[in-house]
Amino acid sequence: MNRKWPLIIHVILIGCAVWMLLPFFWMISTSLKNEDEALEFPPDILPDRPLLSNYFAAFKQVDFTRYFLNTLIMTIATTVLVFFTSILAAYAFARLEFVGREALFSLFLAMMMIPMPVYLVPSYVILSHFQWIDTFFALIIPWSANVFSIFLLRQHFKSLPQELFDAAAIDGLNHFQILKSIVLPLSKPVLVTIGIFQVVSNWNSFLWPLIVTHSDSMRTIQTGLAYFAQAESTNYPLLCAASTFTTMPLIVLYFLMQKHIMASYARSGLKE
Repeated sequence: MNRKWPLIIHVILIGCAVWMLLPFFWMISTSLKNEDEALEFPPDILPDRPLLSNYFAAFKQVDFTRYFLNTLIMTIATTVLVFFTSILAAYAFARLEFVGREALFSLFLAMMMIPMPVYLVPSYVILSHFQWIDTFFALIIPWSANVFSIFLLRQHFKSLPQELFDAAAIDGLNHFQILKSIVLPLSKPVLVTIGIFQVVSNWNSFLWPLIVTHSDSMRTIQTGLAYFAQAESTNYPLLCAASTFTTMPLIVLYFLMQKHIMASYARSGLKE
């Protein structure tokens, strides 16, 4: 009886995976249909004649090139800044002794519990005083630090053997040299995971760009897709085509970095 359990568990997991992939498969299938096929009932699973022209038509309807470029700039800049701030803050919380360290770290963790709508209005007022509304500064600077990234790196830094730091101190290395030569090379899986989380978060960001950008030239991919959905609300093949090519970069990124994500979860500890 015990030998059957792994088979049953695998069947259940495969069924759940198929169920989760079904909406994405249906989106791709609909993106290749014409308008009449998309409205047929009962619907066909596959189109009679796949139409790749839907993708070109959807891309030309609005300035998706500009939306992709804005999102790419925001994503790269934010990710680089998060790496910089998170690495320094995590090292300080993990390896430096200073008064109020644990209390300050607890305060950082408490900030994760504050929902985004609470600070939307104050953030908008502050940015408007800086005259950053509808600029890349508004899209990038407020998200240049990430509490979860600091937490994840801090826990990983604390899991590194103390002997490495003692040997580095004996060799006369300062904290920046230790960080560069010892800590970061041993933290690649965690850094890759943080980078992926940041890319996915920025790529899918909708509410914040919608609030702080007004002009079409500053829209990101998600806000641009929302406006496109309003304009083409009844053309389901074009909507699905646009949704597919805006989602595909994240899917490709995940499959390319899946090994590093699994390595991060296996090697980086979350315990004190």
